[in-house]
Amino acid sequence: MNGVNKGIGKVEIALRWDPSPAGQPATDLDLVAAPYPASDPHGDPSYVVHFDSRSPDGTITLNRDSKDGKGFGFDEVMTLELNRLDARYTRVVVGVVVQQHQEPRTFAGVGHPGLRIREGYTVLAEDDFGGVLGATAAIIAEFTRDGTGAWEFQPGVQGFQGDPSAFTRTMGAVRRP
Repeated sequence: MNGVNKGIGKVEIALRWDPSPAGQPATDLDLVAAPYPASDPHGDPSYVVHFDSRSPDGTITLNRDSKDGKGFGFDEVMTLELNRLDARYTRVVVGVVVQQHQEPRTFAGVGHPGLRIREGYTVLAEDDFGGVLGATAAIIAEFTRDGTGAWEFQPGVQGFQGDPSAFTRTMGAVRRP
């Protein structure tokens, strides 16, 4: 890494949504993140971090997990310490899954969903999932390591329609522009 471009170091990704109306099944959104090695940056992830888990080295941690959106402000929060991530990883993809508990649900059935990605106090991205309302999951961020070792952020929300378990297996595939 050169001294001029330090890149992104530590990132917080936060989700918020409103609880389901009374009498309706709970709405549960989950953050997921997966690092990819330089040897296969668009293949299978080395591991996936989601609810009840963290990366083996502690560099990707789910700090707050909500099963119903009944928190104040952001209900689910994940921290990525890219500056500490092993050099063998050159790509990290972050997504959101709409859990399919009692009935099929897409982002259209989630009350006021939103996300914020920031480094320190600098907001890198915000979105309301309005562009992927028919999706059951979405890629929300991609971080890539450049030739100097600095991490760069590629924003954009890309929807996925299908089973959430298939999403975690395929979320690292090459993204469409």
